[in-house]
Amino acid sequence: MQEIRNIAIIAHVDHGKTTIVDRMIYQARQAREQEKLGELILDNNDLERERGITILAKNVSVVYKGVKINVIDTPGHSDFGGEVERVLNMADGVILLVDAFEGCMPQTRFVLQKAIEMGKKPVLVINKVDKLNCRPDEVQEEVFDLMFSLGATEDQLDFRTIYGSAKQGWMSYDWKQPTEDITALLDTILEVVPAPEMKEGTPQMLISSLEYSPYVGRIAVGRVTRGSLTAGQNITLCKRYDIQQKQKIKEIMIFDGLGKAKVDEVQCGDICAVVGLEGFEIGDTIADFENPEALPPIEVDEPTMSMLFCINNSPFFGKEGKFVTSRHLKERLEKELEKNLALRVKPGPNADSFIVYGRGVLHLSVLIETMRREGFELQVGQPKVLDKVIGGQRCEPIEMLTIDVPEEFVGRAIEMATRRKGALIQMENRGDRTHLEFDIPSRGLMGLRSNLLTATQGEAVVAHRLKGYEPYKGDIERRTNGSLVSLETGLSVAYSMDKLQDRGRFFIEPGVEIYEGQVVGEHTRERDLCINICKTKKLTNMRASGSDDKVMLPPPIVFSLEEALEYIQEDELVEVTPKSMRLRKIILSEIERKRKSSDFDC
Repeated sequence: MQEIRNIAIIAHVDHGKTTIVDRMIYQARQAREQEKLGELILDNNDLERERGITILAKNVSVVYKGVKINVIDTPGHSDFGGEVERVLNMADGVILLVDAFEGCMPQTRFVLQKAIEMGKKPVLVINKVDKLNCRPDEVQEEVFDLMFSLGATEDQLDFRTIYGSAKQGWMSYDWKQPTEDITALLDTILEVVPAPEMKEGTPQMLISSLEYSPYVGRIAVGRVTRGSLTAGQNITLCKRYDIQQKQKIKEIMIFDGLGKAKVDEVQCGDICAVVGLEGFEIGDTIADFENPEALPPIEVDEPTMSMLFCINNSPFFGKEGKFVTSRHLKERLEKELEKNLALRVKPGPNADSFIVYGRGVLHLSVLIETMRREGFELQVGQPKVLDKVIGGQRCEPIEMLTIDVPEEFVGRAIEMATRRKGALIQMENRGDRTHLEFDIPSRGLMGLRSNLLTATQGEAVVAHRLKGYEPYKGDIERRTNGSLVSLETGLSVAYSMDKLQDRGRFFIEPGVEIYEGQVVGEHTRERDLCINICKTKKLTNMRASGSDDKVMLPPPIVFSLEEALEYIQEDELVEVTPKSMRLRKIILSEIERKRKSSDFDC
């Protein structure tokens, strides 16, 4: 039997965990063709590469000194907490990767807390010690204090620390003495991370993740916690609510480098992929055929936010997307539910809509962006935070928000957070930047990041994590400006837009197709204003058309998907298609909107 180590990597977004896993693969293989330093092997999803974040947990294995090390790359963002919890179920130890300058960040804390609660012992890796202004010794103290505050045991607090630069490809026990490679890290993993416990008896495996193959369908991934599994074996699938199904394993694969290799048998402690099971869900147990024993299912944090998803019914419906009907939308959301643990879907107020519950704006916007790239057309409503009644009192989710800003912007950042019911908990100087910590309602975070970046000339580093539920903090002022709404369907004209510049800022350029009811800009005042920007100049022999060339318009405001979701008001939707993103009113006709508002006034 081969010796095995199962480790998960915990780190904040962009602290270098995917780079370090690439380094481990490279060193274990010693294959020169892998030395494409700019090419990240693990983050192979387009969205992950663009945003520089890991969204889906992945499995990789390397063999070092005859020991197989299964490395599980985890998401660093708390919005993907559903991914994190099931990944830690498969690991026996964790590598805690921290930036030598930034130190402990909220996302690190979120995943580390989960790991400590599950009794995992960390190996601390302080990365990016080649950075200017790095402070590795201070960061190590910070990590110790953080683990102590999270209730770590004495054994967990007695952790090993390794310093290095994953980008430059070295790790060392002393950050002032660089080495040639990352041997120090691999040796420490073998010493510190315990080998999985070998339990004899009937087979048991908790399905912690799943993959999909167009050839064999859904593949169950998990760690064998007892006994062994063989190809062609009859098993019992233990589902929730004591449901049991008799099934047969067709094939078994283990993770080998970046790919998978077919095997006849998987021993206790190894992570494997099982082909041939039907109707399984994450959290189900593969157990013995005759004497099945279920493992406790995975607990996942509840959703904190909901959003309305509906089919695109705008005048431009079906022009760009392949999947436009409610059947397509329903099937896609059901497929997402199979692997996205923290997601919930319920029927919406009408037949063509669904209410989707998730962990935050980022969690839901990544799903929308993925669907858009797959060819879906859909419309989404304003995100709504989910309240709870605890002990007869209305409570709402509270987040811990950290903002790192240059000193000259501190006042502005504090003012913006406190205006959204944020309470300043801590403030400390870190070199030429100031670190601020707030407790703030989840509602207050909507739109805050984009406003902070504007106010601090792009310098603010913003991060947050869910802290818990606290009594409702009162109303928060929302966007105060109204919308500029198009009265006509047609092409936007520079002549009309120039005449309306004093009414607000535009979201579109001249020469773009627009429709009645589309939000084309932001009004300077509080109420909405309906405008006609399709009106052309009436030409006579006194008015020449040539003078139109002199029209100078400022560039339009372009929203990212998250910014658009945070920007819209209750009576507005974001229309998302493979090529475009538009803001619109739910009721397109101005007369209908007025009739509706007069009904409310009555």
